Amino acid sequence: MPFHWGGTVIGPYRIPLQITDVNTGLLLILGVTSIGVYGVALAGWSSNNKYSLLGGLRASAQMVSYEISLGLSLVGVLIMSSSFSLRAIVDAQAGHFWGFIPRWNIFTGQFIGFFCYLIAAYAETNRIPFDLPEAETELVAGYHTEYSAMKFAMFFMAEYANMITVACLATLLFFGGWRGPIFGPRILQVLLPLFWFGAKVFAFLFLYIWVRGTLPRFRYDQLMAFGWKFLLPLSIANLVATAIAVAW
Repeated sequence: MPFHWGGTVIGPYRIPLQITDVNTGLLLILGVTSIGVYGVALAGWSSNNKYSLLGGLRASAQMVSYEISLGLSLVGVLIMSSSFSLRAIVDAQAGHFWGFIPRWNIFTGQFIGFFCYLIAAYAETNRIPFDLPEAETELVAGYHTEYSAMKFAMFFMAEYANMITVACLATLLFFGGWRGPIFGPRILQVLLPLFWFGAKVFAFLFLYIWVRGTLPRFRYDQLMAFGWKFLLPLSIANLVATAIAVAW
């Protein structure tokens, strides 16, 4: 993955703390994560259980519906940074305004975009309050009802890996990535960006767990109506407002 978790270590060689810098990194991540809907739908169908099939169909409809809002919420960030490269997007958030406020995208006009991204991310990863595909009171355990042992563990690990991916992407696009206060000796200046990146990802995952223990589950009709009638128009309005502001 083209995530990067720190700046560039300068020594005998310049070593960027990133596996690879792909100039279409964001498109690559969105393309890879969108394939997950196939696994969910096929898992529900191939287990030969009507509850699993219903859970797979619910998950497919939910993920496709909210993926549109998720993509549109990121276009405002792309307009402001003029790049699909995750490193370029983080570099565009360097500096401060008014002397002390970081120039992160969430502070420079993309708060609504972050809200749309956050809600769509909950729905994409099937977490409360959008865990309708796994509604135990209605569908037993959803699309993985008939799976156990390592097969169930693979579904479980994939769900949490998806959560970590969403948290890393939110950190890079809206919270300045690895940027934060840098001070102290040289070795501390090298390690602090790793700490700031990890702390932001941890805070996002903490919000995930907090919401899970706080909010009740939506009804399915409420889930779909919220996605198509509220979140999608809001993300389009954010996109239009960002485009007008940047052009002006």
